[in-house]
Amino acid sequence: MMMYHIEEIKPPFAARIQLDVRQPIDQRVAAQLKADLVRHRVLVLPGQNLDHAAHVRFSRLFGPLDVYPVKRYVVPEYPEVLKISNIFEDGEPIGLYDGDDQEEWHTDYSWKEVMSRASLLYSAIAPAEGGDTIFADVTTAYDDLPEETKDRIKNLRAVHSMNHLVEQELQTNPHKKPLTQEEKDRAPDMEQPLVRVHPVTGRRSLLLGSMIISGVVGLGRKEGSALLDALHAHATKEKYLYRHRWSVGDLVIWDNDATMHTRTPCDSKRHHRLLYRTTVM
Repeated sequence: MMMYHIEEIKPPFAARIQLDVRQPIDQRVAAQLKADLVRHRVLVLPGQNLDHAAHVRFSRLFGPLDVYPVKRYVVPEYPEVLKISNIFEDGEPIGLYDGDDQEEWHTDYSWKEVMSRASLLYSAIAPAEGGDTIFADVTTAYDDLPEETKDRIKNLRAVHSMNHLVEQELQTNPHKKPLTQEEKDRAPDMEQPLVRVHPVTGRRSLLLGSMIISGVVGLGRKEGSALLDALHAHATKEKYLYRHRWSVGDLVIWDNDATMHTRTPCDSKRHHRLLYRTTVM
């Protein structure tokens, strides 16, 4: 029988699972994995030794996979696998550049009409210091909001703009490249609800982002910014956070319908970082 052991990290948010994902996963274990992801929102599977084929095969248990729109950032033979790194070769980053500064809080693909259901991130090179990933339980954070706030935001929508995000990043990240016109055309601004409903559980959660949101529909810039700042400050309180310190071989899965995440700073001159991500749609 396939070994499957789970322990909660920060009940009820985040859990650690002992499972060798290189071996064939039967339907019973696949169903348990999906249920545990919905229940805990973040799953940590340490001690893996994955090649790209195994990573893709396991990821498909959770649904169809996306191909990242910028070809220079994906593994050529496996376009479902996005490279995330702070390593340079010949003066160019080898993948989506993982900068030295704090990463923005975000939910993967919030700028798409159909957002990502889940992401699976595998660590190939882990820094000795920095580069932790912090997850926010925006589901419990929503539950804890005052009723008057829930009533105020229940029908509001925010504009998620990839171009807005990149323009802000260009101000501080010298390695970031502007979007080409083709990339802009493939990623138009998208209105998303501030409060979303989970497709499986029916629970509500906040859909935020510290840099990708350009405004709140129907609110002036000052009022919209004040509301977003207040919601963000609430959702990122310590009691809603799980911080993951990466080791080589870690595979972390998170539910994009119920969380947001960020990365802590990492000095790329001293510490290399390389991860591979698949994105479930």
